[in-house]
Amino acid sequence: ILPKIWYDEEKKGADDLMIPEKDWIKDLVVYQVYPRSFCDSNGDGIGDLPGVLQKLDYLEELGVNAIWLSPVYKSPNDDNGYDIAGYQEIMEEFGTMEDWERLRDDCHRRGMKLIMDLVVNHSSDEHPWFVESSSSRDNDKADYYIWHDPVNGKEPNNWASVFGGSAWEYVPARGQYYLHLFSKKQPDLNWACPALREEIFSMMEWWVDRGVDGFRVDAISYLDKPQDFPDSPLPPQPDGYSMFGSEIAGREGTHAYIRQMGERIFRKRNVFTVGEVSVASTQELLDYVASDRDEFDMAIPFVAPVVEIHTWSPRKMKEDIWEGYRLLKDCGWWARFLSNHDKPRQVSLYGDDKEHWEVSAKMLGMLLHTLPGTPFVYQGEELGMTDVRFDSIQDYDDPDAKNRYHQMLLEGASPEEALDQARLESRDNARTPMQWDASPNGGFTTGTPWLKVNPNYKIINAAAQQGDPHSILSCYKALIALRKAHPALSRGDLERFDLPQDQLFCYRRRYQGEELLVLHNFSGEDCPLPGGLIPSRGKALLSSYDREGGWRPGSTSLRPYESVIFQLSHP
Repeated sequence: ILPKIWYDEEKKGADDLMIPEKDWIKDLVVYQVYPRSFCDSNGDGIGDLPGVLQKLDYLEELGVNAIWLSPVYKSPNDDNGYDIAGYQEIMEEFGTMEDWERLRDDCHRRGMKLIMDLVVNHSSDEHPWFVESSSSRDNDKADYYIWHDPVNGKEPNNWASVFGGSAWEYVPARGQYYLHLFSKKQPDLNWACPALREEIFSMMEWWVDRGVDGFRVDAISYLDKPQDFPDSPLPPQPDGYSMFGSEIAGREGTHAYIRQMGERIFRKRNVFTVGEVSVASTQELLDYVASDRDEFDMAIPFVAPVVEIHTWSPRKMKEDIWEGYRLLKDCGWWARFLSNHDKPRQVSLYGDDKEHWEVSAKMLGMLLHTLPGTPFVYQGEELGMTDVRFDSIQDYDDPDAKNRYHQMLLEGASPEEALDQARLESRDNARTPMQWDASPNGGFTTGTPWLKVNPNYKIINAAAQQGDPHSILSCYKALIALRKAHPALSRGDLERFDLPQDQLFCYRRRYQGEELLVLHNFSGEDCPLPGGLIPSRGKALLSSYDREGGWRPGSTSLRPYESVIFQLSHP
């Protein structure tokens, strides 16, 4: 995949090469690898870089052409690598820098981009910067983190950490508190410090020089903090602290820092960028991705699992998709995803992981790959992996789930009620080991896995689906191939049909004489189709009911979770 280059017509010299266009991002299909749970090559129970390398044939056969690696940097793993202790080192559990270089080289040989996860809102408290910063008030790194004197002998304000308790931690050596919006082992970096910003920009350049093709930037909405640190007006949690709100996320200072990042790294080096952002509306999302803002190519909005589980509906999903398309169609691009390492498994959340497991998993894949934007496939979604129900809170690793469990106990819930809620919301639903085959531990490891494997691995696994032309895996392969063969899917406009049925989502994609019609039924019931919706000239390209023979010509309804892609015309 080679980026296009454009020139100023009045300046033809080689030294006058302009900033490359980024049309190439429209041809990407990104596969997210959560390395700890992907493939263990040495039997220690932890996935690693050599394990990813072993599975590149699988990913190439799937058809993806970009891999996003969740953090593989040196880390004590308080938050599974999102607490970085060495930005230019590889976590020993995952391998070596030489392993990473082999992975880079093999990806590039296959025409795949390699995208690194980057965490720069905070570091680990074991990072050398923090070790020095916390030792005194007058060292070279003293201002690399956010420090504040006690207020009335206590924390500077009432902010709660995302993982529970206060967002402030006291350090006697300095006689001050440091801010940590996440775990207390994840102190927030002080972006107001020029020397700190230079360290981060230099580190990013270092990775680009070594062949990184892009960055997914974690928790990027919180870089700029209000210097007066006001109390949050939100009601306190049972432990007495309040979640922060608009006083932190998306401040203009944060956008200014991102634009600096763009000027120094993103545009200059022609790298792919996607930001994980906290936004309250699609309009706020526009601030991160509009082309005239010079920030990110696209963004992944973070929605807390508890919020999405209890607020999503087919109608809301349709409206959100349409609003996002309307706002960005002339000035930006979309990151399309239904799953990632922070969300429940998509077939369990949006589909039916029981009676209609296979067809609903296919339907969700067909939605993802037929919308405008860059599709992101999270490991295992192409197999229809589902949420897990562990027997005890002790079986869970996710600190957010454990915090939720204990908060509910404080609120008076029974242990059974608290565990049910933790099961529903836990990020471990997405982090159970990849299910490669029906052998012990799903073929993920020959040892004891760091997190238990979902017990349904004997039925849901890659080996069982690879030889089945009607499997979910085969459907994903067909979808990715369709996207490459039909530019209407990667570059076409979107025209939606405004239909009365909430569960029916229908739209057209058009580009350079090609026209596709896509229908989805987001329910477990038959859904009647409006008369005249499907022209007689339509040719069915793919159906979620391919195992049952596919689309039934002349049908006047969609079966439960049925999805169909029609070609109406072609160039």
